[in-house]
Amino acid sequence: MSRIVETIAPHGGHLVNRVATAAERDEFMARASHLPRVRLDERALSDLIMIAIGGYSPLNGFMNQEDYERVVEEMRLKNGLPWSLPITLSVSEEVAENLKEGSWVRLDDEKGRFVGVLELTQKYRYNKAHEAINVYRTDDEKHPGVQVLYQQGEVNLAGPIWLLQREPHPMFPQYQIDPAQSRRMFVERGWKTVVGFQTRNPIHRAHEYIIKCAMEIVDGLFLHPLVGATKSDDIPADVRMRCYEIMIEKYFPKNRVILAINPCAMRYAGPREAIFHALIRKNYGCTHFIVGRDHAGVGDYYGTYDAQKIFDEFAPEEIGIIPLKFEHAFWCTVTQQMATSKTSPATPEQRIHLSGTKVREMLRRGELPPPEFSRPEVAAELARAMHQ
Repeated sequence: MSRIVETIAPHGGHLVNRVATAAERDEFMARASHLPRVRLDERALSDLIMIAIGGYSPLNGFMNQEDYERVVEEMRLKNGLPWSLPITLSVSEEVAENLKEGSWVRLDDEKGRFVGVLELTQKYRYNKAHEAINVYRTDDEKHPGVQVLYQQGEVNLAGPIWLLQREPHPMFPQYQIDPAQSRRMFVERGWKTVVGFQTRNPIHRAHEYIIKCAMEIVDGLFLHPLVGATKSDDIPADVRMRCYEIMIEKYFPKNRVILAINPCAMRYAGPREAIFHALIRKNYGCTHFIVGRDHAGVGDYYGTYDAQKIFDEFAPEEIGIIPLKFEHAFWCTVTQQMATSKTSPATPEQRIHLSGTKVREMLRRGELPPPEFSRPEVAAELARAMHQ
């Protein structure tokens, strides 16, 4: 019997694995007390994990100055491979002064636990305002991504990393599926084409509509919500995950869906983050990726459909995953179903749009979102969580 093989290679051709073996971990632990320490915040820890499990392939560590500068300027690594967001580890000048290039650095989490090791190959200063303008298209400190950037240290530390151990996720261990595992699952199910879907918001009818449109042309759906650091006013990850579970149980064919968590942190970088999210799903084994109207956007910083247009700046074979570009979906009062301007005869006045912001306001007032926006079971879950 012929063996089914994976249909899409990881970005750069090789799936990175920087999770230490038991022997390597023991060796590092034995040296722990002698190593200089750097404490990681929530975002840096999620980057450490994503590098180690291959989610950021081909990166095997935090970016050096050449990679960093070319990514900021041109959305490419120094070898020319497309990459849209800088993945850096920033520290204060005081911390950097005590670290020597060529040495090992102990990486601790926010609780002071020894979680990883950095082989420090380079320390370099960088221009925060330049990074902000290029990556986020703004230097406005009200932008959540820019705000994080300006709060970072002044020096970037570069070099390969090791994650000492891959622990079960504290909230969603059953949905912790790493790239090597998701690729095996797709092969086992015989899925040659898989569409990935990314969101930081609770799933609503417009999401459901574009997902199901995409499912018509592929073998399976990889539902991959982000559970890393988000804005304080975003709906908490555990609530969003319960909403996905409800939708899969009641409104999707279970044998065609895999739900998994994406441990990455949000940057809110709009177009550049759309490319970044697509490359991550390519590493997980997806062949297609849904790109919505304002993917990874925030406020009014990005133009309508900019997150889709940015894919045209690369040759399709360079990105290596097919973006599925959807228009803004709404409830059409004429046809009494979800639609977009491509499929609906309705005038703007005959369309029902509800933003996540409006829904949060309704929930705070004790009102349930209408069925045209949200499935009733999901609306009830959101209302329950809002008033706990």
